[in-house]
Amino acid sequence: IEDADYPVPLKNTPDPPPVLYVRGTLQPEDAVALAIVGTRHCSRYGIEQAERFAALAAEAGLTIVSGLARGVDSAAHRGALLGRGRTLAVIGCGLSHLYPPDSAELADQITRHGALLSEFAMAVPPMEQNFPRRNRIIAGLSLGTLVIEAPLRSGALITARLASEYNREVFALPGRV
Repeated sequence: IEDADYPVPLKNTPDPPPVLYVRGTLQPEDAVALAIVGTRHCSRYGIEQAERFAALAAEAGLTIVSGLARGVDSAAHRGALLGRGRTLAVIGCGLSHLYPPDSAELADQITRHGALLSEFAMAVPPMEQNFPRRNRIIAGLSLGTLVIEAPLRSGALITARLASEYNREVFALPGRV
């Protein structure tokens, strides 16, 4: 947390992780970031909108932050890359693991145009209890959080609640525009 490269928005939250493991690069411009989160089981429309909003935000200079999960998260990362922008993926395990395991190609693209981040030591496997902790980092890195198609009991709504507690903007796309 004392490193000059530690993300300032995250440092200014009440519960920043003392250590961040990073694969890729963090840039000062990543302080202007939008989190895009939502359900793993989204509609085709939800995927299209996550990609669309992420691409437009990335083209406007925002870094897109999400959690690399299937569904909305992966679509947001892909959209940021399509918009030729930066994206940060916060994962709920150590960087020597990849979850979900079928996201290896996307993770490699993210590290070339942003970074994978984790507060967990390299060998920590993906465990259910790690994901709410990961969500506070997603919210803390971002000026605002866009929630797309999230069910009532979801990590996306945990992220939105934390963003609100951190005095960050929260936006929702619950269905068709």
